[in-house]
Amino acid sequence: MVAHSKTEWMQDTRLMLNKKISYKSASALALIVLLLVSFTSRSQFYNLPGDYNFSLLTERALATKDSAIHSGLKPYIHFFNYTYEHIPDSNRLFKYIVDDPALDAMFFKHVVRVQPPNQNFKFFLDPLLNFEEGRDLTDTLNRRLNTNTRGLIASGYIGNKFYFETMFAENQSTFPNYVSNLVKATYIVPGQGRWKTFKGTGYDYAFSSGFFSVQPLNNLNIQVGHGKHKIGNGYRSLLLSDNAFNYPYVRITQQWFKGRMSYTNIYSVLMNLDSASKRPTPNAERLFQKKAASFQYLSINISKFLNVGFFQGMIWHAGDDKNKQDIGWQYFNPLIYSNLPEYGLNDKNNILVGADVKFKIANKLNLYGQLMADDLSGAKKYGDAIGFQLGANYFDACGIKNLFLQVEYNDVNENSYVSPLNATSNQSYSHYNQNLAYTPGAGKEIIAIADYKWKRFFVNFKYNNQTLFQNGDYLYNTQLINAKIGYLINPAYNLNVNLGYTYRVQNFNNFTTLNNQTNYIYLGIRTSIYNLYYDF
Repeated sequence: MVAHSKTEWMQDTRLMLNKKISYKSASALALIVLLLVSFTSRSQFYNLPGDYNFSLLTERALATKDSAIHSGLKPYIHFFNYTYEHIPDSNRLFKYIVDDPALDAMFFKHVVRVQPPNQNFKFFLDPLLNFEEGRDLTDTLNRRLNTNTRGLIASGYIGNKFYFETMFAENQSTFPNYVSNLVKATYIVPGQGRWKTFKGTGYDYAFSSGFFSVQPLNNLNIQVGHGKHKIGNGYRSLLLSDNAFNYPYVRITQQWFKGRMSYTNIYSVLMNLDSASKRPTPNAERLFQKKAASFQYLSINISKFLNVGFFQGMIWHAGDDKNKQDIGWQYFNPLIYSNLPEYGLNDKNNILVGADVKFKIANKLNLYGQLMADDLSGAKKYGDAIGFQLGANYFDACGIKNLFLQVEYNDVNENSYVSPLNATSNQSYSHYNQNLAYTPGAGKEIIAIADYKWKRFFVNFKYNNQTLFQNGDYLYNTQLINAKIGYLINPAYNLNVNLGYTYRVQNFNNFTTLNNQTNYIYLGIRTSIYNLYYDF
């Protein structure tokens, strides 16, 4: 989620506040019919998964007891009144020349903004950039490490019903060794898709995302697009995360009982990077095996202090040797947990269930957690496939405005997220060779995050301690420190310049020769729109 300039947010939210939204219950029959119709829902600008650090001010606004937004599912659906408080107009760096259109576009507004006087149409166009240069001080080859990303982000809406958004980026990267090793092993750049070799040691890859949306009823949003989602209030998600590659989807969200209850269905098509046919067509690009997935999430604001959510994810059996999928009517069943009695947690149709909770202790202090179950049969040698998360986030910590502190603990048992019938099955809870949920793997993780913003300057620190297990035994421990300082050039699309440092050390049990270390220092300029998870 991207912050806009203060003036833009005030204009956009005024339009919404002038129209009072009412919520009415929709019948199950109407929902089933609507599942088959290709409508989409209106969302806020740049509704792609927001960069975690730059979305903290938005999260602070949602942390108050008076906030009724259902924050467990991202991207958010509804507009809300949010301004970039630490960048008031009076603090503009170039206030003596703010009337210069070029400087205004560079430091405060979208690069291209089309808005006729009647305000029934808006269009925005901005660059998507990530130019990064660095060195790994422990790299014996002293390689030049860099990322070169060029792309565009466009969005707009017509009237107050129809909205669209699209993003495309072309990339070339040379990564630190630990990232490069994963890229070679999985054939994908984490979260960003397949690659081809670039200049011997680098990787060339491209990705895109976008959606169309319309709001046919006041209490109904339906969205069709190509992107990703995240469920939960923490840094990680044990249920559905935005760490994997984009996928085509239909997302349907309803709100009932004056917004106290939100219910979402997501229908998507995922891919295994396995050949779709035993006999590929000669001289044709290889097609990959498809598998259908459906997700349901019910969020309930029990009070101003407490929100609980219930989740079900289901990976349906993959296509046959002709890539044809035999999907029954149950795939379109919109009711959460209703497929569970029929299939259970051990069927070839891989079901994962879970729940999350957020408790507001004070206006700016939250406790949150998740529970996940992938197999409760007790048949696994190393225990049930379950996991849990506990965490706390603290906004304006210790009375210091814009200081954010967070601590999080994740614990995931072995054999989670794979098909219960076969650990190497194509029904695993994955997409493009990446887990759809928890990123590091089976084990335990402690995360500590500190972030401070002063006007347009920011400082960020993150510590990860991960211990992974295999066959019930300790496999290795990984510790990562990520520190970054920077300056936000343009809040309209999160263009920023930053200087960062990544320290990583991995210690293997009884294999000291495999222990490795990374000391990566870099300087970059980036449009921070989406998350990149390199902390593994």
